Amino acid sequence: MPSKPEDILKDLKSGKYAPVYFLQGEEPFFIDQISDYIEKNAIAEHEKGFNQVVLYGKDAPMNTILNNARRFPMMADRQVVIVKEAQNIPNLGKEEIDQLLINYLQNPLPSTILVFAHKYKKLDGRKPLGKEIDKKAILVNTEKIKDYQLPAWIENYVSSQGHRIDSQTASFLADSIGNNLEVMANEIGKIFINFTEPTSITKDHIQKFVGINKEYNTFELTKAIGYRDVIKANKIIHYFAQNPKSHPLIPIIALIYSYFSKIALVHYNAKLGDQELAKIIGVNPFFLKEYRAASKNFHLGKVIDCFAYIKEADLRSKGVDSGGMEDSEILREMIFKIMH
Repeated sequence: MPSKPEDILKDLKSGKYAPVYFLQGEEPFFIDQISDYIEKNAIAEHEKGFNQVVLYGKDAPMNTILNNARRFPMMADRQVVIVKEAQNIPNLGKEEIDQLLINYLQNPLPSTILVFAHKYKKLDGRKPLGKEIDKKAILVNTEKIKDYQLPAWIENYVSSQGHRIDSQTASFLADSIGNNLEVMANEIGKIFINFTEPTSITKDHIQKFVGINKEYNTFELTKAIGYRDVIKANKIIHYFAQNPKSHPLIPIIALIYSYFSKIALVHYNAKLGDQELAKIIGVNPFFLKEYRAASKNFHLGKVIDCFAYIKEADLRSKGVDSGGMEDSEILREMIFKIMH
């Protein structure tokens, strides 16, 4: 049964290590988080010269990996062998090569910690190797985090680092940066580095240390649209036009499409209670008031019209019938049609 990344990290931090880890899936952040922790902490710094080996899949045939794994540690209790980019191991997936790893899994060397960092895809769990890894190794399957899950992930991540962030600020950060967790963790790290004591992260901190304007951002744009605040929406898109590299058009269009998809779901599920409705549209109940207000400001027929305006802008952003329009003009026209 695959393990959760947070459970594995908890075990590692308490000093519990297993002979074999197989980390795989679409979200590289969790794979790197676990393999980096093992690389930094499994053995003492002075033991790493003789007892820690880092290999890269494309340059590491399975025989080479397993020969390293079968070595005994030198003047230490254990050794570490980490295979990065393990998805590129030559002929992995072919029966003969898979059988080599199966044989090792059936009798791993207890003094070796063998880690496979297999990114962006998974082994076929129906094949013998996939089944053996599931039974004999610590298996972690990582999934790309969904947009609606991101604010909660940010809250948990910030808390795990000894700080705090409220739901609204986490959502602001999620909408501003997106669901690339490596980028998100790096940006949050820019804030942490400025504090030695536990701190409540605010929009002011984000503006100061990350560079996201707390008044002019995609989070505030969708909010202005929902409340039909034309003046605020126009101020934001004017700000975007002055900073086009920091505010690329296609992600903005995708976010506005997602916003109106949620408004449509509110219309179709208007009789549900707050908790159930929040779950269906994938937002924290704290933000439901905004979406209910938006559903009143945009009747269902207007929402359908807005989807057409968004599709038109999306095609123009990709050069279809754009007539040479600048991205800022495409955005301005789409927002005008949505708001009027």
